[in-house]
Amino acid sequence: MRQSFFIVSLYTFCILIVGCCNDKVSQTKKFHNSQPAIRIPDLSIPGSFIKSNEINLDSNDIVIFIDSFSKFKLIASDLNSFYKKRDYAFAWFDKSEITEPAQHLYNSVINIQSDGLPDKILYKENLIALKEGYEADQTKKSQLEVMLTAQYLSYAKMAWTGLSKKELTDIKWYLPRKESSYPKLLDSLLKGKDVMEKAPVYYQYDLLKKQLKRYADIKVQGGWPHIEYDKKTYKVGDTSSTISKVKLRLSITGEYPTNEYGHVYDTILRQAVISYQQSNGFKQTGWITPDLIKILNVPVEKRIEDIIVNMERCRWLPVELGKVHLLINIPEYRVHLFEHDSLKWDMKIVVGKNKNRTAIFSGEIKYVVFCPYWNVPTSILKKEILPAIKRNPNYLSKHHMEWHDGGVRQLPGKDNALGLVKFLFPNSHSIYLHDTPSKSLFEEDKRAFSHGCIRLAEPVKLAKYLLKNEDKWNDQKIEEAMQAGSEKYVVLKNSVPVYITYLTCWVDNKNTLQFRDDVYELNEKLLKMILDKPVL
Repeated sequence: MRQSFFIVSLYTFCILIVGCCNDKVSQTKKFHNSQPAIRIPDLSIPGSFIKSNEINLDSNDIVIFIDSFSKFKLIASDLNSFYKKRDYAFAWFDKSEITEPAQHLYNSVINIQSDGLPDKILYKENLIALKEGYEADQTKKSQLEVMLTAQYLSYAKMAWTGLSKKELTDIKWYLPRKESSYPKLLDSLLKGKDVMEKAPVYYQYDLLKKQLKRYADIKVQGGWPHIEYDKKTYKVGDTSSTISKVKLRLSITGEYPTNEYGHVYDTILRQAVISYQQSNGFKQTGWITPDLIKILNVPVEKRIEDIIVNMERCRWLPVELGKVHLLINIPEYRVHLFEHDSLKWDMKIVVGKNKNRTAIFSGEIKYVVFCPYWNVPTSILKKEILPAIKRNPNYLSKHHMEWHDGGVRQLPGKDNALGLVKFLFPNSHSIYLHDTPSKSLFEEDKRAFSHGCIRLAEPVKLAKYLLKNEDKWNDQKIEEAMQAGSEKYVVLKNSVPVYITYLTCWVDNKNTLQFRDDVYELNEKLLKMILDKPVL
C-alpha cells in the first residue's frame, strides 16, 4: 500500500517539474555505439554560493534552530562547523534577498520525488512557511538560512548518496562505493564550488531522471492499454486487430511515429518494432511475437519502478571509472571496453544462472592464461562430477579430465570448459572471464547459463587488446599460444580495471531508454529499501 502511494504521488510531482538544460555538454561513456556519449549535467541547482558577510547569524541561532527542529540534531556539528568557517555569514542570501541557488535548492527539495525518492523531507511544511514569510521577520530569515543548509545536506544524502555501505553489502553489491561526506559537501559550499551544477553521481542518474519525468507524464495521460492477442507471430503484410493495438502502444512511447492505427502490418510499424526490440534486448527480427507482446504489456507503473531502482544504483557507483576499463552489465549480457570516455567495442557474454549468480564487484585483470586447465570447483565436483563418475567410471577420460591434488581438472584443449584462453582478476568470488566451446549460447537473447564465471563471445578480441603493448606478442603469437595445447600464463604490465554491475535500465548513446529483465530478481527488494530508508 505504501509503495503504491509513493508511485502515485510521484506521477503528480513529476509533471510539475520542468528540467532546465544547458548548451554545455561533456563527453562521457555509454553502453552502446562507438561515438563518445553526451553528458547532460544536472543544472537543477546552478550558480555559486554567496561568500559575502553583509548578513550574519548569531552563533546562538544554530542552537535555537536545532532546539526547534530536533530531527536535524544528527548534523548539528556539521552546521556549526560550516557557519563557524564562514564567520557565521549567510550562504543563501544576497543582502536581504534569497539567492537564485537557494530558490533552485528549495524547488529540488520540495519536489524530491522527481529524483525517484519518497517525499520524506524533514519539516517540509516549516520550510514552505519560512520561505513564504521570511521577508519581514529577521528571526525567520535566520531560521530559513540554517534550514536551507540543513535541507541541502539532507537532499545530498538522499539524492546523491543513497543506501549505506552496509546495506549494499547485505544485498551483495560489492562494487566500490562512491563516498560523499558531509564535510566535503560543506567545504564545497564554503569555497563557492558549484557542486549542485554537476551533481556528484554516475552520469546515468541525470539521464534516467529525465526519463522518469517522461514516463510519469505517460502515466498521468493514462499509460497504455493491455494488448489481448492470439499468440501468433506477425510479419509485414499480415492483418489483425492486434497489429493496430501494437501501433497504438508503440506510438505512446515514441517508436511508432504516425497516428495511423490500421490493421495492416506495414514497413513503418516494422521499423518501430525493430527499435523496440533493440531497446528491450530482443533479436531485431521485426516480427511481433508472443514474447514481444508480453514485454509491451508491462505496465507503465512497473517501468517507473525500474527507473527508480536504477537511479538508486547510480547513486552508489563511482563518478569516474577510469580512463580505460571494462564494464560488464549482467542483465544486458554484454561487456564494454571504454577508452577515455568512448566506447571502443563491446561483445556478448554469458553470465551466471540465478542459482549461480555472477557477483557484482570490481577488480583488475592482471593475467592472460592461454590453453588453461579447468580446475573443477568443489561445489561442481560434489554435485555433478562425482555422481557422474559413479554412473560411468570412464566419465573423466571421456571428458578429458584427470585427478589432480585431490581434485579434478580438465586438460587444455578445444573441449575445455574454459575454451582456449581465460582472463584473471584475482578476487574472493572466484569469478573470471573466459572462452567457451559452447558458442551457440551467444545466439540466445537471454544468456544466464554459467556457474558464475563470465563467458566471452569473442575472447581473441580481448586478448589482442590486453597484449597490444606487451613485448613479443602479436596476433600470430596469440593464435599459436591458443593452439599450443599447454597452459601458459602471461602477466600484464598494465592491469585493466573491470566492473561487474547490474543495471536493468539505462539510456544509450541515441538517448533511447533501454530495459532488460531483472534476471536475478533484485529490483523488488531494492525498491522496498528505497521506500524504507531514513532521511538522515
